[in-house]
Amino acid sequence: MTAADLTPPVLALAAAAALLFILLLVVAGRSRASTQRADELARDVRQRADEAAHLRDQLAKAEAATREAHAARASVEQRFSAVVDIEQEIAAVRSKAAEEQAQAEAEVAHARERAARDLASIEAQGKAMQSNLAELQDLYAQKRKVYDGLLAQVAIFDERLAFAEMGVYEPHFDFDDSDQYKAAIERVRAQQKQKVSAKNAVVCQIEWTVDGSKAKGKTMSDRAVRLTLRAFNNECEAAIANVRWNNAKAIEKRIETARSQIDAMNASNQVVITHTYFQLKLEELRLTHEYREKQKAEKEERAEMARAAREEAKLQRDLEQAEAEESRYFKLLAKARKEAEGAVGPKLDAYAAQIEALERDLAEAHAKTERAQAMAEMTKTGYVYVISNVGSFGPDMVKIGLTRRLDPADRIRELGDASVPFLFDTHAVIYSDNAPALERALHVEFAAGRVNAKNLRKEFFRASISDVESAVRRLAPEASFFSDIEAQEYQETLAMRNAALATQANPALAFPASL
Repeated sequence: MTAADLTPPVLALAAAAALLFILLLVVAGRSRASTQRADELARDVRQRADEAAHLRDQLAKAEAATREAHAARASVEQRFSAVVDIEQEIAAVRSKAAEEQAQAEAEVAHARERAARDLASIEAQGKAMQSNLAELQDLYAQKRKVYDGLLAQVAIFDERLAFAEMGVYEPHFDFDDSDQYKAAIERVRAQQKQKVSAKNAVVCQIEWTVDGSKAKGKTMSDRAVRLTLRAFNNECEAAIANVRWNNAKAIEKRIETARSQIDAMNASNQVVITHTYFQLKLEELRLTHEYREKQKAEKEERAEMARAAREEAKLQRDLEQAEAEESRYFKLLAKARKEAEGAVGPKLDAYAAQIEALERDLAEAHAKTERAQAMAEMTKTGYVYVISNVGSFGPDMVKIGLTRRLDPADRIRELGDASVPFLFDTHAVIYSDNAPALERALHVEFAAGRVNAKNLRKEFFRASISDVESAVRRLAPEASFFSDIEAQEYQETLAMRNAALATQANPALAFPASL
């Protein structure tokens, strides 16, 4: 191999060696730089390690402080756990309250909206109802007016309503007896006949012509007048025939209505009933009514007079009986005295006792005769009695009456006859020389409690027994008064009725004797 052949590889190797050397130099330079850098890094690491150690120390201290803080916190939390729970509860309650408040406000707003809508609807309905009410009120007023008119017309023909609606009849005349009323009725009827004869009862206020004829017109008018007169007279006769104590005012109204209706139907013919003839019919009605009432009063007076006559006859019989009894005792006494003249010893003593008894009987008979004679001769002497009847009339009801019978108990027994279910209890029987005055004083005392204010002969009064006793003590101080209310028959009846009810107990309600 030649030198020329070896030159390129050598050159290459030399070049490679040179490059390697350069590379080594570079690496060595870099190594020195790296070493320096490493030293710097080492120093930095050592510095950082020192700082890390310092930080670890501080961290350890911080962790220790943290543990102490946690321990303290745990202690505090343990100590104030209740407060914390309450605060949490308060917070929860506040949160819930806020939610509920928000919900409530929403509901209130919704309710207000609904209420506003409902209120508007109600107001609309109210206005409609007010309008309907106004219409109904107007309609009711119209119908009520018609009803009142019809009711007034019905009341005229309904006796049950007439007395209550029309009121009490006030008399228009003051005649002493029924004969005067009868004469007045005949006089009024005669006046009516005169009016009819004079053609002043019913008149036609216009002169009619029919087919141009006044004669035909007068015939038509006369026929209308006769028909009107007949219709009105028939109405009046029927009304007057049915007049009674409780419908007199209604009958007056009925006649007035009949006249108005007949005149209204004749309005086109101008035929009217004159006021004078109408007043005569009313006068006949009133006279007829008062005539019948006077007849009733006279009948009661005759009955009272008959009772008084019976009382007088009874007094006369009592006087004759008392005189006969006194005469009998007088004869017996005279006979006993005569027989005693020849008696001696025990027989004389027996006659003496008999004479003494006969003298007492004679004295009583003589006093009875004098009282009977006084009552027969003097109309003011008599007995005022106070009686009651709880079973028949209830409590606090008394009868205060007068009798001139020698035995007032007869009159009291007579009052308790079959007309009442129980006997009267007698509280006082007061003899007086002026019995009517005493009776009248007691009646005045209890006038406010009089049961029958129309018929004063019905002597019943609403008053307590104690009040009557006080009045009797004041008006007749010496009189005896018994305030007890025995009512034997009434009490026995109640006891029997209660016993009967007790034996008729309802089986469904009665308790069994055993189960």
